[in-house]
Amino acid sequence: MSCLATFKTTSMALMFERACRGAGISARIAPVPRKLSSSCGLACEFPCESRENVESIARDNKIDVGSYHDLATL
Repeated sequence: MSCLATFKTTSMALMFERACRGAGISARIAPVPRKLSSSCGLACEFPCESRENVESIARDNKIDVGSYHDLATL
């Protein structure tokens, strides 16, 4: 199952992807689904089972995540 992290800036999305991959978590940049936002932007998809670890990585690296979403509920 996949989750999605959204961001206000492209640089935060790229930092998030890099930090997750550096920690051995599969993460990839993806467009923000229209259900979440009509503006164009980037999000990062990652395995939901890694969410706690991902949130910790984001905090530790001072990465400003807008929100987290479970793709199964969208």
